Amino acid sequence: MGKLYMTGATTVDPTEIAKFEAMAAEWWDPNGKFKPLHMMNPVRLDYITAQIAEEFDRDLNDALPLSGLRVLDIGCGGGLLCEPMARLGATVVGVDAGGGNIPVAQTHARQSGLDIDYRHTTAEAMAEAGEAFDVVLSMEVIEHVADPLAFLTACARLAKPGGLHICSTLNRNAKSFAAAIVGAEYVMRWLPKGTHDWSKFITPDELYALLRQSGLDPVDRKGFQFNPVSWQWSLSDRDLSVNYVTTALKPA
Repeated sequence: MGKLYMTGATTVDPTEIAKFEAMAAEWWDPNGKFKPLHMMNPVRLDYITAQIAEEFDRDLNDALPLSGLRVLDIGCGGGLLCEPMARLGATVVGVDAGGGNIPVAQTHARQSGLDIDYRHTTAEAMAEAGEAFDVVLSMEVIEHVADPLAFLTACARLAKPGGLHICSTLNRNAKSFAAAIVGAEYVMRWLPKGTHDWSKFITPDELYALLRQSGLDPVDRKGFQFNPVSWQWSLSDRDLSVNYVTTALKPA
C-alpha cells in the first residue's frame, strides 16, 4: 500500500483502506469484486435522490434536478455514486483515503465526459479546511473506520446548516453475519474473504445515537433488502436486519 499523504487527526484504518486499494482496478467491472455495489446502486440512488428532492424541493423529472447543490461522497471508491450525482446536475466532490481509487475514478469520469472533483483525502481533513456541502454521503464507509463517532462528527461539520447527511451501513446481528460475511464472502464469493469485520457493524439504534452525538438530527431510516429470486435490491420500511440507510439533518 502506498503512503497516505494526509495530515491531522484521522479515523482512517490503513488495514481497511488496503483491502479496497487492492481491488481498485475492478471498480467499474459489474461482474467483478464490486458486483454487490453495482447491484445495489440503483436502489441507493433512488433513496438518495428522493431524500434530496424532499429536503431541497426538487423535481426529479427536471433535466438537472440537483443543479446548484454541492454534494460530497466520502469513500467514493471508483465513483459509482459520484457519476450519477453529476449527471443530475450536482457539483460533486468525491474523496477517498485509498489513493489507488482516485486515478480509477478520474479516468472513468473523463471517459464519461463528467467534471467531478476527486481528491485523495479524508473527511477530517476536509472539515479542517472548512469545506461545506448541501449533501454529505457516507455509504458503506462507517463500518470500516477506526472511530465512528469522530468520523460522523467530521461529516456533521462538512454539512451546511440545513444540509443532509446520508449514511448506509450493515446491522450487527446473526442474520447480517450470515448474509454479509458467510454468504457474500464465502458462499457467493462476491467479495474477498475478510472484507468485512462483523464486530464493526453498527445497529440502527446505535447509529441514530452516534448521529445525535455528532450534532445531526436523524429523520429517516430504511432497509436495503435483497431478493434472491428476482436477484434485485429494494427499499424496506421495516426490514433493517442487514443493509440499511439513514438520513440526518444538520440543524439550521
